[in-house]
Amino acid sequence: MSDSNFIARLSNLWSGFVSLWITDVEKRHPEIAYQNSIDSMISKYTKLKAATAAIIRRRQDVEARLKAEQAELASITADLEGAIATNQDDLAVVLIQKKNALDASVAALQEDMKIAQTDADDAKDSLLQVKGEIDKLKAEKDRMLAQMHSAQARVSIQNQLEGLSVDAEVKALSNVRDHIKNTVAEANLGQELRSSDLDVRLAKLRQSSGAVTAKQQLEDMKKARAGQAEANSGGKTM
Repeated sequence: MSDSNFIARLSNLWSGFVSLWITDVEKRHPEIAYQNSIDSMISKYTKLKAATAAIIRRRQDVEARLKAEQAELASITADLEGAIATNQDDLAVVLIQKKNALDASVAALQEDMKIAQTDADDAKDSLLQVKGEIDKLKAEKDRMLAQMHSAQARVSIQNQLEGLSVDAEVKALSNVRDHIKNTVAEANLGQELRSSDLDVRLAKLRQSSGAVTAKQQLEDMKKARAGQAEANSGGKTM
């Protein structure tokens, strides 16, 4: 690969990077993109305006030459009429030659004048068209930037609303709810403990009472047996 080709490719690569960077900047700052386009069109408008001025200047030059030669043709025609009227044939011949040359020149200038006028009209139309495009682009810039700023404001508000998390408030209420439930559970636990304590005491009491009753029943049974035995023994003695 030649050095020139390498440099050309390197230049194209660099231009591509610069173009991408500019495109990215313009996306993030559309006002720059719009202003760059407007400035570019204004530059073209300035050049077109200079070209239009040159075209109009040429039309004016052609028009001035045409008027001058038409005036000279009218003068030569009048002189020719006088030479013919006074029978000055040699002078008439010269004047006729001049008149023919002026007729041809005037006809050519008239054609040039038509072309120059058309060119001037086209140039002015193009100039007005470019100016109109510039005005439209300026209006579009104002409108689109206003829409973008409005959209940015809406996005900012939405982001702020989304950022207003209620987690803290919900967590605080959750803690309160848990505290209330724990307090209620604690109160219930105390009640349950008290109830359990009474139950335990009652059970112990009943267990103790049962033992006393059983002992009493045992004593009663022993006494009954003893009384029965004594009764049986007394009967046999008699």
